[in-house]
Amino acid sequence: MTRSKKILVWVLGVLTVLIVALVIFVAIFDWNRLKPRINEQVSEALNRPFAIEGDLAVSWRRSADEPGWRAWIPCPYISAAALRLGNPDWAKGKQFVTLERVELNLSPLALLTKTVRIPRILLSGPDASLERLADGRANWTFDLGDSSEEKEPSPWTLDIGTLQFDRARVRVDDQVLKARLEVDVAPLGAPIPFEQIVGKAQAERAMREGARPQDYAFAWKAQGRYQGQPVSGEGKVGGLLALQDTRLPFPVQVDLRAGATRLRADGTLVAPRKPGALDLRLRLSGDSLGNLHPLIGVTLPDTASYATRGRLTANLQDPAGARYRYENFSGRIGGSDIHGDLTYVASQPRPKLSGALTSNQLLFADLAPLIGADSNAEKAERGAQARQPADKVLPVEEFRTERWRDMDADVRFTGERIVRGKELPINDLSTHVRLEDGLLRLDPLRLGVAAGRLDATVSLDGRQSPLDGRLRLNIRGLKLKRLFPTVETMRDSLGELNGDATLNGAGNSVAALLGSADGDLRLLVNDGTISRALMEIAGLNVGNYVVTRLFGDEEVRINCAAADIGFKNGLAAPRLFVFDTENALINIDGTVSFKSEVLDLDIVPKSKGVRIISLRSPLYVRGTFKDPDPGVHAGALVARGAGLVVLGIAVAPLAGLLALVAPSSEQASRCGPMLEQIKSSQAD
Repeated sequence: MTRSKKILVWVLGVLTVLIVALVIFVAIFDWNRLKPRINEQVSEALNRPFAIEGDLAVSWRRSADEPGWRAWIPCPYISAAALRLGNPDWAKGKQFVTLERVELNLSPLALLTKTVRIPRILLSGPDASLERLADGRANWTFDLGDSSEEKEPSPWTLDIGTLQFDRARVRVDDQVLKARLEVDVAPLGAPIPFEQIVGKAQAERAMREGARPQDYAFAWKAQGRYQGQPVSGEGKVGGLLALQDTRLPFPVQVDLRAGATRLRADGTLVAPRKPGALDLRLRLSGDSLGNLHPLIGVTLPDTASYATRGRLTANLQDPAGARYRYENFSGRIGGSDIHGDLTYVASQPRPKLSGALTSNQLLFADLAPLIGADSNAEKAERGAQARQPADKVLPVEEFRTERWRDMDADVRFTGERIVRGKELPINDLSTHVRLEDGLLRLDPLRLGVAAGRLDATVSLDGRQSPLDGRLRLNIRGLKLKRLFPTVETMRDSLGELNGDATLNGAGNSVAALLGSADGDLRLLVNDGTISRALMEIAGLNVGNYVVTRLFGDEEVRINCAAADIGFKNGLAAPRLFVFDTENALINIDGTVSFKSEVLDLDIVPKSKGVRIISLRSPLYVRGTFKDPDPGVHAGALVARGAGLVVLGIAVAPLAGLLALVAPSSEQASRCGPMLEQIKSSQAD
């Protein structure tokens, strides 16, 4: 035998002896003798009391978790019973985590590459109490010494494969989230196949995109309070968490209730240790989308009751921030359908919501909660605290501007068809909603009405209190025969309604904004009819009274109606408000206070004939928006302003109204001659 062969034999012999000695040592050594040292070292490292109070043992076993031929190599199998990890001094409870038993196997070959590989950890009877104070201190974070000291990175790495557990209990007391919860996890009598819960289609998609998810093995239940609301839930999860291998999806099922809000989801979670993806079938329902804010932190408008379903996917490791996408969802809000895609990115300095929403049939009444115009019963149903006073018409419910700075938004909404009854056909609606650091803008906001358009821009600046509101509105080409399709005499009308408005106000509700509004409103109507029947169809009781007093039951043709109204601190006063009919010239003067909701108007007719008009005395409208009081002036009316004598008075410049005289393609406007006549009278 050569010298080199002898050396090789000796080396192999020594290694064999060492391995045998190690195997024998591991098998016969009383590892409990090391518990005091282990307890001391771990307690010092974690700055928490730690103890293994039960038996500590090490044996040799083959690992089925290792791939290929490595599965045949015996591995050290470590078990410990009755483990306790304590809390920091400030915590209420004594223990942070207790375990009845821990078992794990260690891969010896990985040690050669300075890797501590633990293919599987089995936890028996885990019990955890999670606490966090209002100042942010949490018992699940550990003080590991002075982190400011520069230390060389360790050449060793920790690689944990899967985590298996059995019955568990978790208690949560989180003052930051205002949450007190108890969660119990218990094994199912028999595993439930993944496809039985999520359906065949989703199961097949999960397998196409990765490995087949494991079966559901445990059921969980939770109850307590979250953000001041009672919370309860239940569901199912798998039994084996893959902490490293993203090819082993972890199945989850959730059915959670918080107040009137319900969330149901089923699907998979991948890589729980560093969650990188979610793929869930998500269903949400509740009384108002606005109630989701305290639960998930997303700023959404107040709405009627809703229910949606769609696919929620997530990339929680996106460099720009965790990204959630609610894909191809559909559902309802009130009586309206809703469809679309939304993306929420937890970016800095604020998270952002973006996407596109569509409603194929939008009920006009379902828009009321957006501005607090729904009934008190509906407000109570969606959990709103404000109530509309019985004597007020304008909505007093305040916008929740404190939420507007929690998130940015860029969402487009389209209502393909709006349903508001045959009396007022509003065809469609579209808007681009943008929210940036508390500034909410609807630009543009477009409505299709009676073959015409309402184009507006709305700006609500919630960065200041009270908020600053601005409205710019253009009304063009509203066809009267489409505006009042049930009025027989309107069917042949070629007239149109056009208008412009510019209003600015300050206040946190619609009532407050209009009650402080400054600006102008100009409207022009040509070639229509006015009658008692028309007022009844429009639901205008005061107009019904006025028309009946002026014209009786007759239908009267309108050549032109023009209004130029100024707003000052919520007080609207017409500079010009005149109806030119075939029988009379009718002027309206006075004030309307949007701050106090008080009417003070005079209606002065001037007959073009002797017998056509049934009343020559002026009329008045007093009272409030809620309870208007029309009547007839008993005596002669003393002029209060320049508007009481028509065609021959000094009026405000007519440039704004003349700009609205846009002849239709069918017939020239009848308003042009009247306004030109008024303009000429000014020059005289």
